[in-house]
Amino acid sequence: MGEPSEPHGPRVRRRSRAPLGLPGRALRRDLSQLVCAVAGLLLGLLTPLVDAGPQVASDRVVSMLFTIGFGVISLASIIYSMLFLVVQFSASTFTPRLGLFRDEPIVWRAFAFTVGVFVFCITSALAVGARPEVSAAVPCAAMILTLVALALMRTLQMRAFASIQLGHVLSAIVDRAHHVFDALYERPYGGGAPPGPGPRAPTATAPAITVHWTGAAAVLQRIEVTALVRAAADHGGSVAFRVAPGVTLTRGAAIAEVTAGGAAEAALRTALGRALVTGVERTFDQDPELPLRLLADIALRALSPAVNDPATAVEALDRVEDLLARLVGRELDVGGFRDDAGRLRVTVPVPDWERYVRTAVDDVGYAAAGSAMVLRRLRDLLLRLARYAPASRRAVLEERLRWVERAGGGAFPLVWTPPPDG
Repeated sequence: MGEPSEPHGPRVRRRSRAPLGLPGRALRRDLSQLVCAVAGLLLGLLTPLVDAGPQVASDRVVSMLFTIGFGVISLASIIYSMLFLVVQFSASTFTPRLGLFRDEPIVWRAFAFTVGVFVFCITSALAVGARPEVSAAVPCAAMILTLVALALMRTLQMRAFASIQLGHVLSAIVDRAHHVFDALYERPYGGGAPPGPGPRAPTATAPAITVHWTGAAAVLQRIEVTALVRAAADHGGSVAFRVAPGVTLTRGAAIAEVTAGGAAEAALRTALGRALVTGVERTFDQDPELPLRLLADIALRALSPAVNDPATAVEALDRVEDLLARLVGRELDVGGFRDDAGRLRVTVPVPDWERYVRTAVDDVGYAAAGSAMVLRRLRDLLLRLARYAPASRRAVLEERLRWVERAGGGAFPLVWTPPPDG
Protein backbone atom coordinates (compact mmCIF):
# COMPACT_ATOMS: atom_id res chain seq x y z
CA MET A 1 0.00 0.00 0.00
CA GLY A 2 1.38 3.38 -0.94
CA GLU A 3 1.05 6.81 0.53
CA PRO A 4 -2.29 8.64 0.42
CA SER A 5 -2.98 10.76 -2.59
CA GLU A 6 -3.16 14.52 -2.57
CA PRO A 7 -6.10 16.15 -0.80
CA HIS A 8 -8.01 16.50 -4.04
CA GLY A 9 -9.93 13.28 -4.70
CA PRO A 10 -11.77 11.96 -7.69
CA ARG A 11 -14.59 14.09 -8.99
CA VAL A 12 -17.69 11.93 -9.08
CA ARG A 13 -21.00 12.88 -10.59
CA ARG A 14 -23.90 11.88 -8.41
CA ARG A 15 -25.92 10.85 -11.41
CA SER A 16 -26.97 7.35 -12.26
CA ARG A 17 -25.68 5.91 -15.50
CA ALA A 18 -26.58 2.60 -17.07
CA PRO A 19 -23.98 0.10 -18.30
CA LEU A 20 -22.59 0.09 -21.82
CA GLY A 21 -23.09 3.82 -22.17
CA LEU A 22 -26.87 3.67 -22.28
CA PRO A 23 -28.71 6.67 -20.84
CA GLY A 24 -29.63 6.40 -17.19
CA ARG A 25 -33.11 5.88 -15.83
CA ALA A 26 -33.57 9.55 -14.96
CA LEU A 27 -32.54 10.61 -18.47
CA ARG A 28 -34.89 8.10 -20.10
CA ARG A 29 -37.72 9.33 -17.89
CA ASP A 30 -37.16 12.95 -18.88
CA LEU A 31 -36.79 12.07 -22.56
CA SER A 32 -40.03 10.10 -22.55
CA GLN A 33 -41.93 13.09 -21.19
CA LEU A 34 -40.33 15.38 -23.74
CA VAL A 35 -41.11 12.99 -26.61
CA CYS A 36 -44.75 12.62 -25.56
CA ALA A 37 -45.13 16.38 -25.16
CA VAL A 38 -43.67 17.05 -28.62
CA ALA A 39 -45.83 14.31 -30.13
CA GLY A 40 -48.92 15.80 -28.49
CA LEU A 41 -47.99 19.24 -29.79
CA LEU A 42 -47.54 18.04 -33.38
CA LEU A 43 -50.67 15.92 -33.30
CA GLY A 44 -52.63 18.84 -31.83
CA LEU A 45 -51.50 21.12 -34.66
CA LEU A 46 -52.10 18.63 -37.48
CA THR A 47 -55.36 16.95 -36.46
CA PRO A 48 -57.55 20.11 -36.78
CA LEU A 49 -56.34 20.46 -40.38
CA VAL A 50 -58.17 17.26 -41.36
CA ASP A 51 -61.31 18.10 -43.35
CA ALA A 52 -62.53 14.59 -44.16
CA GLY A 53 -65.53 13.05 -42.45
CA PRO A 54 -68.41 14.63 -40.57
CA GLN A 55 -68.05 18.11 -39.15
CA VAL A 56 -68.77 19.23 -35.57
CA ALA A 57 -69.37 22.70 -34.17
CA SER A 58 -65.98 24.01 -33.09
CA ASP A 59 -67.21 25.75 -29.90
CA ARG A 60 -68.44 22.44 -28.49
CA VAL A 61 -65.17 20.73 -29.46
CA VAL A 62 -63.07 23.44 -27.83
CA SER A 63 -65.03 23.14 -24.56
CA MET A 64 -64.61 19.35 -24.63
CA LEU A 65 -60.89 19.56 -25.32
CA PHE A 66 -60.21 21.96 -22.48
CA THR A 67 -62.30 19.82 -20.13
CA ILE A 68 -60.50 16.61 -21.11
CA GLY A 69 -57.05 18.18 -21.03
CA PHE A 70 -57.29 19.72 -17.57
CA GLY A 71 -59.34 16.78 -16.26
CA VAL A 72 -56.76 14.18 -17.31
CA ILE A 73 -53.78 16.08 -15.91
CA SER A 74 -55.63 16.80 -12.65
CA LEU A 75 -56.63 13.13 -12.29
CA ALA A 76 -53.04 12.04 -12.91
CA SER A 77 -51.72 14.47 -10.31
CA ILE A 78 -54.14 13.23 -7.68
CA ILE A 79 -53.46 9.56 -8.46
CA TYR A 80 -49.70 10.02 -8.35
CA SER A 81 -49.85 11.96 -5.09
CA MET A 82 -51.97 9.29 -3.43
CA LEU A 83 -50.00 6.39 -4.86
CA PHE A 84 -46.61 7.61 -3.76
CA LEU A 85 -47.92 8.38 -0.27
CA VAL A 86 -49.66 5.01 0.16
CA VAL A 87 -46.98 2.91 -1.54
CA GLN A 88 -44.11 4.53 0.38
CA PHE A 89 -45.91 4.05 3.68
CA SER A 90 -46.82 0.45 2.89
CA ALA A 91 -43.37 -0.43 1.56
CA SER A 92 -41.81 0.80 4.79
CA THR A 93 -43.71 -1.95 6.60
CA PHE A 94 -41.40 -4.40 4.80
CA THR A 95 -38.16 -2.40 4.75
CA PRO A 96 -37.44 1.31 4.20
CA ARG A 97 -34.85 0.36 1.57
CA LEU A 98 -37.48 -1.03 -0.78
CA GLY A 99 -38.02 1.12 -3.90
CA LEU A 100 -39.33 -1.38 -6.42
CA PHE A 101 -42.53 0.46 -7.36
CA ARG A 102 -40.72 3.76 -7.87
CA ASP A 103 -38.43 2.12 -10.43
CA GLU A 104 -41.26 0.52 -12.44
CA PRO A 105 -41.27 1.83 -16.05
CA ILE A 106 -45.08 2.13 -16.00
CA VAL A 107 -44.76 4.92 -13.40
CA TRP A 108 -43.03 7.42 -15.66
CA ARG A 109 -44.45 6.10 -18.93
CA ALA A 110 -48.03 6.63 -17.77
CA PHE A 111 -47.23 10.17 -16.62
CA ALA A 112 -45.40 10.93 -19.88
CA PHE A 113 -48.40 9.76 -21.92
CA THR A 114 -50.74 11.86 -19.76
CA VAL A 115 -48.58 14.92 -20.43
CA GLY A 116 -48.86 14.17 -24.15
CA VAL A 117 -52.66 13.96 -23.94
CA PHE A 118 -52.81 17.26 -22.06
CA VAL A 119 -50.60 19.01 -24.63
CA PHE A 120 -52.65 17.56 -27.49
CA CYS A 121 -55.96 18.74 -26.04
CA ILE A 122 -54.79 22.27 -25.30
CA THR A 123 -53.00 22.63 -28.64
CA SER A 124 -55.99 21.31 -30.59
CA ALA A 125 -58.36 23.65 -28.77
CA LEU A 126 -56.17 26.64 -29.65
CA ALA A 127 -55.64 25.45 -33.22
CA VAL A 128 -59.35 25.21 -33.90
CA GLY A 129 -59.53 28.97 -33.39
CA ALA A 130 -62.52 30.81 -34.78
CA ARG A 131 -63.41 28.14 -37.32
CA PRO A 132 -67.16 27.44 -37.24
CA GLU A 133 -66.73 23.69 -37.71
CA VAL A 134 -64.01 21.11 -37.31
CA SER A 135 -63.67 17.49 -38.33
CA ALA A 136 -64.97 14.86 -35.93
CA ALA A 137 -61.46 13.35 -36.05
CA VAL A 138 -60.36 15.89 -33.41
CA PRO A 139 -62.80 14.86 -30.62
CA CYS A 140 -62.44 11.19 -31.62
CA ALA A 141 -58.65 11.40 -31.28
CA ALA A 142 -59.03 13.11 -27.90
CA MET A 143 -61.37 10.38 -26.67
CA ILE A 144 -59.08 7.58 -27.85
CA LEU A 145 -56.03 9.15 -26.22
CA THR A 146 -58.01 9.68 -23.02
CA LEU A 147 -59.09 6.03 -22.91
CA VAL A 148 -55.48 4.93 -23.38
CA ALA A 149 -54.37 7.25 -20.57
CA LEU A 150 -57.08 5.84 -18.29
CA ALA A 151 -55.95 2.30 -19.14
CA LEU A 152 -52.40 3.20 -18.21
CA MET A 153 -53.65 4.71 -14.96
CA ARG A 154 -55.52 1.52 -14.14
CA THR A 155 -52.42 -0.53 -14.88
CA LEU A 156 -50.44 1.80 -12.65
CA GLN A 157 -52.93 1.39 -9.80
CA MET A 158 -52.91 -2.40 -10.10
CA ARG A 159 -49.12 -2.42 -10.13
CA ALA A 160 -49.10 -0.21 -7.04
CA PHE A 161 -51.56 -2.52 -5.30
CA ALA A 162 -49.38 -5.51 -6.11
CA SER A 163 -46.28 -3.71 -4.85
CA ILE A 164 -47.65 -3.58 -1.31
CA GLN A 165 -48.44 -7.31 -1.22
CA LEU A 166 -45.88 -9.52 0.50
CA GLY A 167 -45.79 -12.23 -2.16
CA HIS A 168 -45.27 -9.75 -4.98
CA VAL A 169 -42.52 -7.92 -3.10
CA LEU A 170 -40.64 -11.12 -2.36
CA SER A 171 -41.00 -12.33 -5.95
CA ALA A 172 -39.83 -9.00 -7.34
CA ILE A 173 -36.71 -9.06 -5.16
CA VAL A 174 -35.92 -12.63 -6.18
CA ASP A 175 -36.47 -11.92 -9.88
CA ARG A 176 -34.01 -9.03 -9.79
CA ALA A 177 -31.57 -11.16 -7.83
CA HIS A 178 -31.74 -13.89 -10.47
CA HIS A 179 -30.96 -11.34 -13.15
CA VAL A 180 -27.96 -10.01 -11.24
CA PHE A 181 -26.64 -13.47 -10.32
CA ASP A 182 -26.95 -14.79 -13.86
CA ALA A 183 -25.05 -11.79 -15.19
CA LEU A 184 -22.24 -11.97 -12.61
CA TYR A 185 -21.79 -15.65 -11.87
CA GLU A 186 -21.69 -17.54 -15.14
CA ARG A 187 -19.14 -20.24 -14.25
CA PRO A 188 -19.87 -23.25 -12.02
CA TYR A 189 -17.92 -23.59 -8.80
CA GLY A 190 -14.70 -25.53 -9.25
CA GLY A 191 -14.21 -26.52 -5.59
CA GLY A 192 -11.04 -26.19 -3.62
CA ALA A 193 -10.23 -23.74 -0.87
CA PRO A 194 -12.57 -20.80 -0.36
CA PRO A 195 -11.37 -17.69 -2.15
CA GLY A 196 -9.66 -14.91 -0.25
CA PRO A 197 -10.69 -11.29 -0.20
CA GLY A 198 -10.38 -11.09 -3.98
CA PRO A 199 -7.75 -10.94 -6.70
CA ARG A 200 -5.15 -8.22 -6.49
CA ALA A 201 -3.77 -6.18 -9.31
CA PRO A 202 -0.37 -7.33 -10.57
CA THR A 203 2.67 -5.82 -8.97
CA ALA A 204 4.44 -3.11 -10.92
CA THR A 205 7.59 -1.02 -10.62
CA ALA A 206 5.61 2.13 -9.79
CA PRO A 207 4.35 2.42 -6.19
CA ALA A 208 0.66 2.03 -5.48
CA ILE A 209 -1.06 5.32 -4.62
CA THR A 210 -4.09 5.13 -2.36
CA VAL A 211 -6.97 7.32 -3.54
CA HIS A 212 -9.29 8.62 -0.83
CA TRP A 213 -12.87 9.88 -0.97
CA THR A 214 -13.10 13.61 -0.36
CA GLY A 215 -16.74 14.33 -1.12
CA ALA A 216 -19.85 14.15 1.02
CA ALA A 217 -21.10 10.79 2.24
CA ALA A 218 -22.63 8.82 -0.64
CA VAL A 219 -23.42 5.25 -1.63
CA LEU A 220 -21.27 3.72 -4.34
CA GLN A 221 -23.86 2.43 -6.80
CA ARG A 222 -21.84 1.45 -9.86
CA ILE A 223 -18.32 1.14 -11.18
CA GLU A 224 -17.96 1.62 -14.93
CA VAL A 225 -15.51 -1.25 -15.19
CA THR A 226 -15.25 -1.41 -18.98
CA ALA A 227 -14.16 2.22 -19.33
CA LEU A 228 -11.78 1.90 -16.38
CA VAL A 229 -10.12 -1.22 -17.79
CA ARG A 230 -9.62 0.58 -21.08
CA ALA A 231 -8.09 3.60 -19.33
CA ALA A 232 -5.79 1.40 -17.22
CA ALA A 233 -4.58 -0.41 -20.33
CA ASP A 234 -3.98 2.86 -22.18
CA HIS A 235 -1.88 4.23 -19.32
CA GLY A 236 -0.13 0.98 -18.47
CA GLY A 237 -1.45 0.89 -14.91
CA SER A 238 -3.91 -0.95 -12.72
CA VAL A 239 -6.62 -0.16 -10.17
CA ALA A 240 -7.30 -2.29 -7.10
CA PHE A 241 -10.55 -1.21 -5.46
CA ARG A 242 -10.88 -1.44 -1.72
CA VAL A 243 -14.62 -0.83 -1.75
CA ALA A 244 -17.43 -2.47 -3.69
CA PRO A 245 -20.80 -1.20 -4.95
CA GLY A 246 -23.23 -0.92 -2.06
CA VAL A 247 -20.70 0.59 0.36
CA THR A 248 -21.28 4.05 1.82
CA LEU A 249 -18.30 6.28 1.09
CA THR A 250 -17.36 8.69 3.86
CA ARG A 251 -14.83 11.49 3.76
CA GLY A 252 -11.31 10.09 3.97
CA ALA A 253 -12.28 6.51 3.14
CA ALA A 254 -9.79 4.66 0.94
CA ILE A 255 -11.38 3.92 -2.44
CA ALA A 256 -8.69 2.19 -4.45
CA GLU A 257 -4.98 1.76 -5.02
CA VAL A 258 -3.79 3.12 -8.36
CA THR A 259 -0.57 1.82 -9.87
CA ALA A 260 0.84 3.91 -12.70
CA GLY A 261 4.00 5.84 -13.27
CA GLY A 262 4.59 9.50 -14.05
CA ALA A 263 1.88 11.54 -15.72
CA ALA A 264 -0.20 8.39 -16.27
CA GLU A 265 -1.02 8.35 -12.57
CA ALA A 266 -3.01 11.60 -12.70
CA ALA A 267 -4.80 10.50 -15.88
CA LEU A 268 -5.72 7.15 -14.35
CA ARG A 269 -6.98 8.83 -11.19
CA THR A 270 -9.16 11.06 -13.34
CA ALA A 271 -10.53 7.99 -15.13
CA LEU A 272 -11.19 6.41 -11.74
CA GLY A 273 -13.29 9.39 -10.68
CA ARG A 274 -15.33 9.22 -13.87
CA ALA A 275 -15.93 5.50 -13.40
CA LEU A 276 -17.59 5.92 -10.00
CA VAL A 277 -21.35 6.46 -9.92
CA THR A 278 -22.74 7.38 -6.51
CA GLY A 279 -26.16 8.14 -5.13
CA VAL A 280 -28.21 8.15 -1.95
CA GLU A 281 -29.17 4.46 -1.83
CA ARG A 282 -28.07 1.01 -2.91
CA THR A 283 -29.21 -0.36 -6.27
CA PHE A 284 -29.42 -3.83 -7.77
CA ASP A 285 -27.13 -3.10 -10.74
CA GLN A 286 -23.79 -4.22 -9.29
CA ASP A 287 -24.76 -5.08 -5.71
CA PRO A 288 -25.52 -8.83 -5.57
CA GLU A 289 -25.69 -8.76 -1.76
CA LEU A 290 -28.61 -6.30 -1.75
CA PRO A 291 -31.40 -8.88 -2.47
CA LEU A 292 -30.34 -11.01 0.49
CA ARG A 293 -30.08 -7.88 2.64
CA LEU A 294 -33.64 -6.89 1.73
CA LEU A 295 -35.02 -10.36 2.44
CA ALA A 296 -33.22 -10.46 5.77
CA ASP A 297 -34.58 -7.00 6.61
CA ILE A 298 -38.14 -8.14 5.88
CA ALA A 299 -37.67 -11.17 8.12
CA LEU A 300 -36.11 -9.08 10.89
CA ARG A 301 -38.95 -6.57 10.85
CA ALA A 302 -41.49 -9.40 10.95
CA LEU A 303 -39.71 -10.85 14.00
CA SER A 304 -39.60 -7.54 15.87
CA PRO A 305 -41.76 -7.38 19.04
CA ALA A 306 -43.87 -4.62 17.48
CA VAL A 307 -44.88 -6.82 14.52
CA ASN A 308 -44.44 -10.40 15.80
CA ASP A 309 -45.25 -12.10 12.49
CA PRO A 310 -43.08 -15.23 12.23
CA ALA A 311 -45.01 -16.52 9.21
CA THR A 312 -43.75 -13.55 7.15
CA ALA A 313 -40.20 -14.35 8.28
CA VAL A 314 -40.69 -17.94 7.10
CA GLU A 315 -41.82 -16.73 3.67
CA ALA A 316 -38.75 -14.51 3.44
CA LEU A 317 -36.54 -17.50 4.34
CA ASP A 318 -38.18 -19.48 1.54
CA ARG A 319 -36.83 -16.92 -0.92
CA VAL A 320 -33.48 -16.76 0.88
CA GLU A 321 -33.06 -20.47 0.34
CA ASP A 322 -33.82 -20.05 -3.35
CA LEU A 323 -31.10 -17.42 -3.73
CA LEU A 324 -28.49 -19.28 -1.69
CA ALA A 325 -29.22 -22.46 -3.65
CA ARG A 326 -28.57 -20.50 -6.82
CA LEU A 327 -25.23 -19.27 -5.48
CA VAL A 328 -23.89 -22.39 -3.80
CA GLY A 329 -22.86 -24.02 -7.07
CA ARG A 330 -21.48 -20.89 -8.77
CA GLU A 331 -17.98 -19.46 -8.88
CA LEU A 332 -18.19 -16.28 -6.81
CA ASP A 333 -14.62 -15.04 -7.24
CA VAL A 334 -15.35 -12.76 -10.21
CA GLY A 335 -13.68 -9.54 -9.11
CA GLY A 336 -10.81 -9.49 -11.62
CA PHE A 337 -11.11 -7.69 -14.97
CA ARG A 338 -8.51 -8.01 -17.72
CA ASP A 339 -7.71 -6.09 -20.87
CA ASP A 340 -7.58 -7.52 -24.38
CA ALA A 341 -4.01 -8.70 -23.81
CA GLY A 342 -5.05 -10.72 -20.76
CA ARG A 343 -3.40 -8.49 -18.16
CA LEU A 344 -5.28 -7.91 -14.92
CA ARG A 345 -6.17 -4.21 -14.85
CA VAL A 346 -9.02 -3.72 -12.38
CA THR A 347 -9.95 -5.68 -9.27
CA VAL A 348 -13.09 -5.20 -7.19
CA PRO A 349 -13.77 -6.94 -3.85
CA VAL A 350 -16.77 -9.23 -4.19
CA PRO A 351 -18.77 -11.13 -1.54
CA ASP A 352 -17.68 -14.71 -0.94
CA TRP A 353 -19.89 -17.62 0.10
CA GLU A 354 -19.50 -16.98 3.83
CA ARG A 355 -20.43 -13.32 3.37
CA TYR A 356 -23.64 -14.27 1.58
CA VAL A 357 -24.61 -16.80 4.24
CA ARG A 358 -23.79 -14.35 7.03
CA THR A 359 -25.94 -11.62 5.48
CA ALA A 360 -28.88 -13.92 4.82
CA VAL A 361 -28.92 -16.05 7.96
CA ASP A 362 -27.04 -14.72 10.98
CA ASP A 363 -29.16 -11.72 11.99
CA VAL A 364 -32.38 -13.60 11.32
CA GLY A 365 -31.17 -16.55 13.39
CA TYR A 366 -30.46 -14.41 16.44
CA ALA A 367 -33.76 -12.56 16.10
CA ALA A 368 -35.63 -15.87 15.74
CA ALA A 369 -34.31 -17.30 19.01
CA GLY A 370 -37.82 -17.00 20.47
CA SER A 371 -39.72 -18.49 17.51
CA ALA A 372 -39.81 -22.26 17.04
CA MET A 373 -41.45 -21.84 13.62
CA VAL A 374 -38.66 -19.69 12.21
CA LEU A 375 -35.89 -21.77 13.80
CA ARG A 376 -37.30 -24.93 12.23
CA ARG A 377 -37.47 -23.24 8.83
CA LEU A 378 -33.93 -21.99 9.25
CA ARG A 379 -32.78 -25.50 10.17
CA ASP A 380 -34.43 -26.97 7.08
CA LEU A 381 -32.81 -24.29 4.92
CA LEU A 382 -29.33 -25.06 6.25
CA LEU A 383 -29.84 -28.80 6.08
CA ARG A 384 -30.89 -28.81 2.44
CA LEU A 385 -28.11 -26.46 1.39
CA ALA A 386 -25.48 -28.49 3.25
CA ARG A 387 -26.57 -31.72 1.55
CA TYR A 388 -25.80 -30.60 -1.98
CA ALA A 389 -23.27 -27.83 -1.35
CA PRO A 390 -19.66 -28.44 -2.46
CA ALA A 391 -17.50 -29.85 0.32
CA SER A 392 -15.52 -26.64 0.78
CA ARG A 393 -18.72 -24.66 1.38
CA ARG A 394 -20.39 -26.94 3.90
CA ALA A 395 -18.50 -25.81 7.00
CA VAL A 396 -20.17 -22.39 6.99
CA LEU A 397 -23.60 -24.01 6.84
CA GLU A 398 -22.89 -26.75 9.38
CA GLU A 399 -21.59 -24.24 11.91
CA ARG A 400 -24.85 -22.30 11.78
CA LEU A 401 -26.87 -25.51 11.74
CA ARG A 402 -25.31 -26.58 15.05
CA TRP A 403 -26.19 -23.19 16.53
CA VAL A 404 -29.82 -23.49 15.38
CA GLU A 405 -30.08 -26.98 16.88
CA ARG A 406 -28.76 -25.76 20.22
CA ALA A 407 -31.02 -22.69 20.22
CA GLY A 408 -34.13 -24.62 19.24
CA GLY A 409 -33.53 -27.56 21.52
CA GLY A 410 -32.72 -25.32 24.47
CA ALA A 411 -35.63 -22.91 24.09
CA PHE A 412 -38.32 -25.37 22.97
CA PRO A 413 -37.47 -28.81 24.41
CA LEU A 414 -41.06 -30.04 24.22
CA VAL A 415 -41.77 -29.16 20.60
CA TRP A 416 -38.31 -29.29 19.03
CA THR A 417 -38.18 -32.38 16.82
CA PRO A 418 -35.15 -34.05 15.23
CA PRO A 419 -34.33 -32.92 11.67
CA PRO A 420 -36.06 -34.85 8.89
CA ASP A 421 -34.10 -37.58 7.11
CA GLY A 422 -33.28 -37.61 3.43
